[in-house]
Amino acid sequence: MVNTAYDTAGQTPAASPWAAVGVSEFDELLYQAVLNQPDAGAAGWALLTGASPARVREACNRLLALGLLQPPDSMGGLRAVDPRVAIRGLIRRRETESELLAATAEEMATAYEAGLLREEPSRLIEVASGEGAIAARLEEMYARAEHEVCLFDTPPYLAPAAPQVDLQADLLSRGIVSRGIYAATGLEDPKVLSRALRMVELGEQARVLPSVPLKLLVVDGCRALLPLTASSAGGYCAVVVWHSAVTEALQKLFELAWQQATPLGQAADDSELSESDRTLTRLLAAGMKDEAVARHLGVSLRTLRRRVSDLQERLGASSRFQLGMRASQRGWV
Repeated sequence: MVNTAYDTAGQTPAASPWAAVGVSEFDELLYQAVLNQPDAGAAGWALLTGASPARVREACNRLLALGLLQPPDSMGGLRAVDPRVAIRGLIRRRETESELLAATAEEMATAYEAGLLREEPSRLIEVASGEGAIAARLEEMYARAEHEVCLFDTPPYLAPAAPQVDLQADLLSRGIVSRGIYAATGLEDPKVLSRALRMVELGEQARVLPSVPLKLLVVDGCRALLPLTASSAGGYCAVVVWHSAVTEALQKLFELAWQQATPLGQAADDSELSESDRTLTRLLAAGMKDEAVARHLGVSLRTLRRRVSDLQERLGASSRFQLGMRASQRGWV
């Protein structure tokens, strides 16, 4: 008889670990008999297990297929495979099968979601009203991110009270890719610029455009959060969009903008530029106006333009555009 393990209550039989790799109770019993009495042969194993020879032969075929027994030798005898080798092989096989099953589940989930949307289109979106609700959705979406987060950053902001900096920092610490496109007009706010540069230091890939179409967060290309209101008048309101053609279109919109945007970063060669000049090149690369750059640096327009002229002379650039190109080539932006 098979020795059955019981749980701590002494009531319900606990599942054998062999079941996890597809070995039945009788096959396990037979395998133990083969290990203990390798020379007994099918007749002897039948006596040891209390089963008919026919049942033993069927079980032997299953154990052969699982790689627990070696093929018959020249004398027709069966031998067990070293359990350490055989069991590792079973585990690897199950892992492969599990991965294939998981891939199938993803494909079927896509069909399932599409069916739900056809049946009830309202499942596509969820409206979040108020700063608290939006902050909660942001936190949930960042926590569920598995691969990549993409965002458009532009004023007005969804929820000023939301701790988005902490959420992004935690995201980057988990090894999740974060890409952000910032509106140059937004970076004219010293707090926004400081936050963007801090994210770059932590590992975010950041780029700048003169303007971006909207405030947007896309997680793993399948969930998106975007505003429904343009200002806080009457309360903040945003919409969460679940995986659909809409989220795919939003991801494509981000990718198109990403290709056109200018990198926002720090100078690569600290020995060639002062901290102030590194800041100046980053602000110029972001496309900010002279007045905004001068405010950030705390200098007059006259001083700013003199410093820009000095940088152009230093790099042999005849224009601001050429200055930006050569600064980029040298790793300054």
